[in-house]
Amino acid sequence: MKKTHFRTWALYTSMLFFFFLFSYFLIEKGELLESVSFFQTHSKPATDSFSEFKISILHSIAEPAAMLLLQIISILVVSRIFGYLFGKIGQPTVIGEILAGIVLGPSFFGYFYPDAFHFLFAPDSLGNLYILSQIGLILFMFTIGMDLNMGELKEKMGVTYVISHASIVIPYFFGMVLAYFVYQEFAAGQTTFLAFALFIGISMSITAFPVLARIVQEKGLTKTHLGVLSIASAAINDVTAWCVLAAAIAIAKTGSFLSSLYTIGFSVTYVLVMLLVVRPFLKKIGEIYSNSEVLNKGIIAFLLLILIVSSYLTEIIGIHALFGAFLAGVIMPPAMNFRKLIIEKVEDVSVTLLLPLFFVFTGLRTEIGLLNTPYLWTVCVIFILVAVSGKFVGGAFTARILGESWKDSLSIGILMNTRGLMELIVLNIGYEMGIFPPSIFVMLVIMALVTTFMTTPLLSLINKIFPDKDIINEYIIQQREGIFKALISVGNPENGKILLNVAKTVLDGAKNSLAVTVLHITPGTYTNPIYGEQFALEGFKGVLDEADSLNIPIDTEYKVADNIEHEIVKSANYNNSDFLLVGAGISLSGIPFFKESSTFARIKWLNKLINKVWKNQVYFYPGSLIKDKTRYFIENSNCSVGVFVNRGFTKITSTIVLLQLESDVFLLRYARRLLKNNPEVIINILDTNKLLSSSETMKHALDELRNQYPDAVRLIKQTKISSGFLAKYSFMLISYQTWEILSTSDKKELENIPSTLIINKKNSRFRKRFQDKDISDISIDPMSEII
Repeated sequence: MKKTHFRTWALYTSMLFFFFLFSYFLIEKGELLESVSFFQTHSKPATDSFSEFKISILHSIAEPAAMLLLQIISILVVSRIFGYLFGKIGQPTVIGEILAGIVLGPSFFGYFYPDAFHFLFAPDSLGNLYILSQIGLILFMFTIGMDLNMGELKEKMGVTYVISHASIVIPYFFGMVLAYFVYQEFAAGQTTFLAFALFIGISMSITAFPVLARIVQEKGLTKTHLGVLSIASAAINDVTAWCVLAAAIAIAKTGSFLSSLYTIGFSVTYVLVMLLVVRPFLKKIGEIYSNSEVLNKGIIAFLLLILIVSSYLTEIIGIHALFGAFLAGVIMPPAMNFRKLIIEKVEDVSVTLLLPLFFVFTGLRTEIGLLNTPYLWTVCVIFILVAVSGKFVGGAFTARILGESWKDSLSIGILMNTRGLMELIVLNIGYEMGIFPPSIFVMLVIMALVTTFMTTPLLSLINKIFPDKDIINEYIIQQREGIFKALISVGNPENGKILLNVAKTVLDGAKNSLAVTVLHITPGTYTNPIYGEQFALEGFKGVLDEADSLNIPIDTEYKVADNIEHEIVKSANYNNSDFLLVGAGISLSGIPFFKESSTFARIKWLNKLINKVWKNQVYFYPGSLIKDKTRYFIENSNCSVGVFVNRGFTKITSTIVLLQLESDVFLLRYARRLLKNNPEVIINILDTNKLLSSSETMKHALDELRNQYPDAVRLIKQTKISSGFLAKYSFMLISYQTWEILSTSDKKELENIPSTLIINKKNSRFRKRFQDKDISDISIDPMSEII
């Protein structure tokens, strides 16, 4: 083995040596062939080597490709920062990224740092940026088309159809009336009144379906009547608005309605061909290529070709390439798995990389400094008021007339005011066609930002004015009926089967009945995950089957959110959960579990870890387990929290209960429940701090447990945890406080642990509120099984 290793490196070294040797002689000989005229024509003034290097670097930076890459880097960094900040305050990240585009434009970056702005966004360098932004929009509109479930929209015609069209027609008319009053002053010398009125109308009536659907999901309204109604209305609004926009573009380009009939006629023919001929053909393809194993590059290339051809044809017809991209998405095979696979492939590039370029390109056109008088700002406010009132009258009042509650009606009016990215697309089309003068364009961009930004806080205000349920009364009913509500949060629905087993074994019997909700949250993007309800049903199938076999009534909940930890805690608190059960993520970062003092020691420790893993020896470092997100659950939840560490879990048999603090007495209630539900379980009590001799409470609780289950409870005589001692058990119960103490010690007691449930006990906030009140009508025993 060593001989072969030496021969390999000797051959490699010899090869490199002779390569450099012969290359040197070849270059030396080749330089003799250079002509004198070459030196005369290519001679450079004498400079030092560093100056030449500096000149080369500056020349490379000015190259178009390098400048484009620098622009993209700057845009992505600023967009991510703004998106993150706005996500933290509960706003859709798209608002932050739109604002990032404006900040990078002449209104802020160009105003405060003009030299840097003109270097980074020189006018002659924007052509490539514009082309990439348009490609991003085409891909984005393709995914928007695929997000629409046309079958569901047909089923939800009626009230949603009327609300949707009312929220287009009424604001459209308001916009045309406003156009009549501002046309002569702002646009008379630039475009016709017809084109101006049509585009002002469409800018007032647009609704951003992706942003609206995202807000509905983040608010937990997806399965509610309001959520279904608003999403369906926004989807119908989207389809109708794009058809109206296509007609408006055709009329604006030809100059009159009669002249536009040819364009409209070709457009209708094209749509019919796509729906009646191409769509059935693609449906058959979708039935064949419905999973990632058979969806090859050839099929992806074919679908992208359809997208590009569709965009090209609608562009030359005269109704814009984006309409063709949208239509190409609509006719894609309806199979959920197929669309989901395509969206995942396209969306990562379009949303993450290319859409921020469009936001910045919009920002470069948005010169807020053009609104330099109080009068112009007054006109801007009027635009905002007309836009908001049009959607409110069209959405809220129409919904109320059709019999919806005031809360749902007002919420629909607020949600339909969400304009976001879709509005910017319309505004840029109007700007590029010369219909919107720069000042009107700026006003409408501000209107789009304001109406989108106001959606989330106004919805929260509506919920405070019209609370949909009395949480305290619901808690009282929950206690009276003896329902123990557990929320299980899983990163992968399949992992929920193990957590469901743990919940059944450890939590069942806390009250009269156990009610479990399994929650799965995925990080979201701009677009609404297609067929969210169907995805939840298919994704949770294994969990539902496991619940049937365990005879546990469960609900499943699927959400999309940027801040997953916050959403989990919000769900637990809002639903009055008694217990939150989560799986533990393992990372090498977090709490230090070896107090090494030198860098060399840390390296040795890391090498030891790598060697252990490489040899397939599972060497567990407990300090890495309770990460920040787990601590966030514990500190912000109103209920008890359990963190399950899966160490090859199969079933609970021999269980060790580790007692370190006097407050750990509550673990004995869990032990009682384990024995009650599982006769084969043996409970082993390890008292590491001699609490049974110093604490009457602990001694009394253990005596009760041993009297009830004399053959199943054993007291371990030793008080110290020796190496490998815990590994012989199948399950361990430990409190969060004890875990914190032991995991940060030098003794490494928890290195080899079995599957473990770490529990942080917390009384419900309502129990605390009721301690000083007369609630004799509710059977709540302070020492009951409420954890």
